[in-house]
Amino acid sequence: MPPKKAQVVEKPLLGRPGNNLKMGIVGLPNVGKSSFFNSITNSSMPSENFPFCTIDPAESRVAVPDARFDWLVDFHKPKSVIPAYLTVIDIAGLVKGAAEGQGLGNAFLSHIKAVDGIFHLTRAFDDADIVHVEGDIDPVRDLQIIHEELRLKDAEFMNKLVEANRKDVLRLGKGGNAQDKEKKENFEVMLKVQKWICEDKKDLREGNWTAKEVEIINTWFLITAKPVVYLVNLSEKDYARKKNKWLPKIKAWIDENHPGDVMIPFSGIIESRLSEMETAEEKEEYLKGLKAKYDPPTPVNSVLPKIVVSGYQALSLQYFFTGGPDEVRAWTIRKGYKAPQAAGTIHSDFEKAFIMAEVMTFDDLKAAGSEAAVKAAGKYMSKGKHL
Repeated sequence: MPPKKAQVVEKPLLGRPGNNLKMGIVGLPNVGKSSFFNSITNSSMPSENFPFCTIDPAESRVAVPDARFDWLVDFHKPKSVIPAYLTVIDIAGLVKGAAEGQGLGNAFLSHIKAVDGIFHLTRAFDDADIVHVEGDIDPVRDLQIIHEELRLKDAEFMNKLVEANRKDVLRLGKGGNAQDKEKKENFEVMLKVQKWICEDKKDLREGNWTAKEVEIINTWFLITAKPVVYLVNLSEKDYARKKNKWLPKIKAWIDENHPGDVMIPFSGIIESRLSEMETAEEKEEYLKGLKAKYDPPTPVNSVLPKIVVSGYQALSLQYFFTGGPDEVRAWTIRKGYKAPQAAGTIHSDFEKAFIMAEVMTFDDLKAAGSEAAVKAAGKYMSKGKHL
């Protein structure tokens, strides 16, 4: 008999389970959060020059761009088209002392706790007409302020959690039943996380947690467990020229403190103007004008598609396609989903009674030209329990 395949145990991901996840836009006041939200969602939320213009969080869905999806739509010419979506939340600006309640901080921090990932937006442009809450432009300082406020909120939560459970756990003593043992194990995780956040002053997402610890941690919805994508708001000129004195410093700070996180420079003013234009011709003419004006080394383009894709990937989301004359659709799933779970996104009964899925790759379909041709080439695959 052939040797049995080794079982691969998937480590659970930090954060809420499921695929209906959200990215929140976070930063100091007046750094361009609402303008960015307006551009990325083609919305018309207020964007004014004073702190706390945005009080209640605004929410919108943004289609995730994918050339493969566009090809499938053109190929099938369906009656209905449903792309994958990224949900984006515009959250009011935080200020220094937010964790202690400054500037309506407690309410805003609760809004951040409710999202699953963070677009951390910082300002690297000078504009005398747009006041900066700290008095001058220093994006590295601003990044440090926001990170510290988020960590302090988690520290406050963990300290209260530990104290609320300490006496109960101490009363259990040695031994005990299975329920007592579980309480003790949970308390050990609390102490470990408390030390990591409060004493070591590190983000939870950067720790090396076991699968069991992750399951416990996920019940607490900690802010520093959320993935982060850094967005650096530049002036029109700096973005077009791909030059800004702060970019190397910001990148160095991220690499030193949060290695592996993504940094994306963009220009809020460019994106705002593009979002207000109705035709592709207008947008193309505007971008050509920027190239003629600033003579950049490469063409000037919107970076919003890259930002949307980066946010979607930061949430550990992916999708699969279904297509035909009635509908072309991208179904969002969490990375690590197996075929039954993926089928369950279409209908819950499909997961419960899953037997088999018939699949083909996009590249094979595009190369062969039809589903029948993929089958004839032997590249149409059956995946299921009985195989």
